[in-house]
Amino acid sequence: MKIVYSYYVLDLIHKGHLLMMKNSKAIAGKDGKLIVGILTDEAVMEKKPKRPILSFDERIDIAESIKYVDAAVPQETYSPIPNVKRIRPDILMESGSHSEKEMAETRRIVESYGGRVVVMPYYPSQSSTNIKNKIKDVEKR
Repeated sequence: MKIVYSYYVLDLIHKGHLLMMKNSKAIAGKDGKLIVGILTDEAVMEKKPKRPILSFDERIDIAESIKYVDAAVPQETYSPIPNVKRIRPDILMESGSHSEKEMAETRRIVESYGGRVVVMPYYPSQSSTNIKNKIKDVEKR
């Protein structure tokens, strides 16, 4: 059985999230499992200035309800390394929004036990930040 791990803030769900999950589940295969990490508020704030709009509990409940997801777990750091070490997925799905430099240590760890990292393209038009900014622009009108 193949285990795939991917991770999200999942504050605002958009097509980019669903495409990543759908592709991750397809890579896991019929008998495989997709485990998603949901960043805690503290993990999000390692890289972003504000807490997510939705609570962590809401975000993990939403993740668990998505049909591609077999399990959702807390990710307590922005980096997936602690969860990768614990779960040891066969495949770690990464976003093209992360640089190779940011992924280097994670890639080294995953490959050290025979796993691999798959990088999905990042679509800037499918960004939670962009959606939030569009909402703010509408409110200003």
